[in-house]
Amino acid sequence: MRERDASPGSDRTAPFLADLPRICRPARSADEAWGFVPELSRRLGELLPHDRMSIEWIADDGRSYRTAAACERGAAVASEARTERMLLASSALRRALSGEPMVIADAATDALVAASHQGEHLLRGARSVAAVPFVHEGRTHGALVVTAAGANAFTTEHLAVLGEVAARIAPFVEGAMLLARVAEQERRRRSFQAIHQALAGSLDVRKIFDGIVDAVRPVFGFDIMGVELMNPSGRTSERIVEVGGEGQLPRIRTVDDFSVAPQLLSGQPVLVHDAATECDASRPGDRIMLDAGIRSFVLVPLVFPLSNVERATGVIYLAKRRPFWFDPLDVETLRSLADPITLAIHHHRRVEQNQRIAAAEERTQLLQQRLAALREELGSRYGFEHIIGRSPALRDVLGRATKVAPTETTVLVTGESGTGKELFAHAIHLASARADGPFVALNCAALPEALLESELFGHEKGAFTGAVKRKPGRFELAAGGTLFLDEVGELALPVQAKLLRVLQQREYEMVGGTETLKADVRLVAATNRDLAAEVGKGAFREDLMYRLNVFQLHLPPLRERGDDVLVLAEHFVRELEARMGKSAPGISQEARRALLDYPWPGNIRELQNAIERAMILSDGGLIQSAQLGLDVAKIAAAKRAGVANAVNGKPGDGGALDAGQLPDWERRLVVEALQKAAGNKSKAAEILGVTRSQLYTRMKRFGL
Repeated sequence: MRERDASPGSDRTAPFLADLPRICRPARSADEAWGFVPELSRRLGELLPHDRMSIEWIADDGRSYRTAAACERGAAVASEARTERMLLASSALRRALSGEPMVIADAATDALVAASHQGEHLLRGARSVAAVPFVHEGRTHGALVVTAAGANAFTTEHLAVLGEVAARIAPFVEGAMLLARVAEQERRRRSFQAIHQALAGSLDVRKIFDGIVDAVRPVFGFDIMGVELMNPSGRTSERIVEVGGEGQLPRIRTVDDFSVAPQLLSGQPVLVHDAATECDASRPGDRIMLDAGIRSFVLVPLVFPLSNVERATGVIYLAKRRPFWFDPLDVETLRSLADPITLAIHHHRRVEQNQRIAAAEERTQLLQQRLAALREELGSRYGFEHIIGRSPALRDVLGRATKVAPTETTVLVTGESGTGKELFAHAIHLASARADGPFVALNCAALPEALLESELFGHEKGAFTGAVKRKPGRFELAAGGTLFLDEVGELALPVQAKLLRVLQQREYEMVGGTETLKADVRLVAATNRDLAAEVGKGAFREDLMYRLNVFQLHLPPLRERGDDVLVLAEHFVRELEARMGKSAPGISQEARRALLDYPWPGNIRELQNAIERAMILSDGGLIQSAQLGLDVAKIAAAKRAGVANAVNGKPGDGGALDAGQLPDWERRLVVEALQKAAGNKSKAAEILGVTRSQLYTRMKRFGL
């Protein structure tokens, strides 16, 4: 094409310019607003051959612009409801958008294009560009741009024709932009209507958020949208809903990590056009957004109603992975959405709170019912009235225990292993004023010294290797209740010293801690050792022994409880029948004699194990002595001890006895011992060198 062919006064140009009013006839709707662009591009191509024509329009902020309409090779380019905003200051078209016609002869070598951040996006592979401004009433509103693939495609004459075209179609372009704005307002109106419908449909913020997202996506064209709530301190926030983030952003964020924190915390909205230039990459929060590819975003504070202090308590945000996507109108639109969304979240939180309160009340009722059931169950298992036995020795201990239980006195329970020391400790707890508090037990012999101190007093995080978190000790866990220390005689001396301080001052420190804690517990200790003897050896502190031994309960061994062994055996049979689902008619006479003659070194625990073994082997028949698994040698030794004096000779003359005389001499010995003891069974058993149960067995045998 020759230059003169494209001049404003040429024969071909004049008819084209005269025909522009027909080509750009006013549209009746937003859908028809840019309908003239394809024909305009085709007709203009007869004068200015080009590959692409576009109408760029400056935004209201005066700093950025968008492509309003475009046509490639005579065909309209399909576009989104909104297109990417570009910054005037860094655009290759900034001269035209500032009011000066311009030509780029070769984009590959042009310095203006090289300095542009959006050159590649604008040129789309073109090398030649011609652009002229749309000017109205002294103000530049945009530019008409044509591009071509080859270099040096446009001349100054072409630029003059393009300028004449821009001047004549400017009113039509402004009309189309007005229609586009009306269409945008209608989209926003429909979005608001859809939002209110979503809000009216549910009080669940997560459900309504999906409806809100669908309603506003055509308006904002965002990549990510979400809502976060601040914690009471206002320094951290937690995401409650989000779409489009795909887990790239953390759920909980520290507000101070973001450069926009001061503006946001003051209750002001935040608009970032280009995060790459406006954010601070050295701030952890900004770095997270940049790494996620976010280039522009809007943050609008949410202030909940009925707040005691007017401050931002949440934020709704939009983000896009393109720069200059959002504008001030988007900020205002999002602000208009903030109030109904805030109200919905507020209602949602109130509903959640009420549901949590109702659930908590229900759990409390269930726990109270469970506690009552457990207390009843514990009472049935551990109360004084359920301690089995009728021997005088046991009745005496029970009487003393019931007197000390209601007090706060420290109790020391002594006795051989298996005599029921923990059972008595439980009963004392249930009969005390601390029955509603916890009962916490610790076997001091089960842990090494290094762990025992931590178990008793707890430890702070980092107190020693492996202390990865704070752990409360038994004194803290037993607060308001009873702490039972079994095998207290096994405590190492350093731990004894710390325990003594707790008993004296009622306070302690955790391992690795500096805070002094109060010990609100009642202490019940137990041991099978002779603490006085341990004090003599230097293995136990004398002052601690006196602190523990304020009130002592000595539990008699089973061998000194007479017929209690049979009462307990029958109780264990009934208990095991229900647990094992099998029945046993009872205990044979032979087994009863064996139970009475056996010395029971393991006491009640050994008796229970013997009955359980016999129940397994009995197959529903009478329990026989062989099924008890008792040591026959121990039974024989017990019998020999009971009649040792008689076997060695008649009292007073040393004469030996034959087998036929043994029963008579045994009866005489028992009678003499009872006479010497004035009827005291314990003293009589001591004189004979037998246990009380063995004495009762012989008295029953001889009819005494």
